[in-house]
Amino acid sequence: MTVDAQDRERQSRIGGWLLLLSALLLVWQPISFALVASTVLGLGRIASRGAPLVIVLATRVVTVGFGIAAGLALLGRRPGAVALAKLSLALTAALDVFVYLTPYFPTNLPPGDAAIYAAASVLYAGVWIVYLTRSKRARAI
Repeated sequence: MTVDAQDRERQSRIGGWLLLLSALLLVWQPISFALVASTVLGLGRIASRGAPLVIVLATRVVTVGFGIAAGLALLGRRPGAVALAKLSLALTAALDVFVYLTPYFPTNLPPGDAAIYAAASVLYAGVWIVYLTRSKRARAI
């Protein structure tokens, strides 16, 4: 195999941090949402919280769907995969901030910790977005 063929093969595979991000979008995000949703639905909070809770849950389903689509697009090296991943991360961070800082979605956080969790979510998304912007492997997609 020539050096050019090896470089093309290496570039055609997803690995390293990009593979980790894909796994987080495809596996961790849906599992995390499922655990939170099952807790909220299992406690019968929809009856007491009403439409706002249903709207937040539906928005989270759509956001997780964007994450799954982004993860699959990254693994498949599809055009626009990086932009979709950035959008997914931004939507997830925005929704997390909304959930943590408003009373519409029940959380079991100690008083005063909501802002810390919101900031951590924004930081997490920001680090991944910067990575996707600067990574040679991500730009190769």
